[in-house]
Amino acid sequence: MAISESGENLQRELPHISDATLRDSAHMAGVEFGPKDAAVIADLLVKTGVELVEVGMVSGPNSADADLVLATHEAVGPERSLTLVVVRDRQQVAKALDEALRLGVKSVMFSIPTSEEHAKLKLASPSTKYLISVAKAAIEGAKERGFHVTFSGEDGARTPKERLVPYVAAGFEAGADRFRLAETVAYLSPWQMESVIGDLTAIDGSEIEIHSHNMLGLAVANSLAAYRAGAKWISATAGGIGERGGNAPLAELLTSLRVIHGDTRFDLSHLTELTNLALRGAKLGEAFQSGPTTPHAFAYELPGQLTHPAAYETLAPEVVGNTRELRVRTRLTNPLVTWALDELAGSVDVPAFTAWLTERQERDGELIDRDAIRKAAVEYQAL
Repeated sequence: MAISESGENLQRELPHISDATLRDSAHMAGVEFGPKDAAVIADLLVKTGVELVEVGMVSGPNSADADLVLATHEAVGPERSLTLVVVRDRQQVAKALDEALRLGVKSVMFSIPTSEEHAKLKLASPSTKYLISVAKAAIEGAKERGFHVTFSGEDGARTPKERLVPYVAAGFEAGADRFRLAETVAYLSPWQMESVIGDLTAIDGSEIEIHSHNMLGLAVANSLAAYRAGAKWISATAGGIGERGGNAPLAELLTSLRVIHGDTRFDLSHLTELTNLALRGAKLGEAFQSGPTTPHAFAYELPGQLTHPAAYETLAPEVVGNTRELRVRTRLTNPLVTWALDELAGSVDVPAFTAWLTERQERDGELIDRDAIRKAAVEYQAL
């Protein structure tokens, strides 16, 4: 039973925990888990007591994460798994849902950009009316196919109340089972988080989840604040793995629940093994640091994050003496290479060079950055 700061019983059910290690890592520059690691990590998460294991993302047919999804299903069952489905337009969503069905997915989480800036970039329109229309169509299509549906507010923490609340209410009216507030860009204090979540839990029939990033070191505090305000689910990752400073670290979250709220539901004895395994599988070394001064804090592998950094950063890297960088292992694309080459792009056949470099990366699997791409371009032109 939860206890307030004054020692009084809050008479509230303890939060459900989902883990996004095998999903959020798909967004983290240079991190790529294999099916074997995914199966072991998923198994340890379930043994720890985590209720839902997020794995992979699907945007259309022939998903690159199919092997991860299938390995996780084999390890812990599709009922304990959830897969992210990217939402851009109705036709794309329909194809993605059909792919999820093919993979045996039971639960989906829609990634839907809610802030005007993110909606304009990804939906090509900042209109609230259009945002709601796209979300409702996706939710209704998923429910018709029999999925359990969580829909998100990507960049939800920076979405004004007058835009966010109608969107969330419309999603539940369309039949969604859960809403996830994504603090995509670390932005809120714990007391601000309580206020935002309070507005959402006030919606009739709402079930709210928090997914917080750790650039400011507040992900666990904000997750507990969201629970205090009525959120029923908290999303975390093993070791805090994730883009933009990482996510709420699972070990810190579960031990905080044990110490602060007397929560004994979880087998904490697996946490060290789980964290070490996840960090090794992600090739992040023996420790993962959150915050804005680490090499991965402003590292990206999605072109939009490099060309529109203000949409993903509350502080520029230069403010803390850091730099913005590209980090990629095998997920090379023409736009990424063009960004890396900058003024040199005009002298290189970018599609041909990208295909050549991709083949090399798939063979070697080395992490490369902007300088490595430029060096490779010189080697390519000398062939």
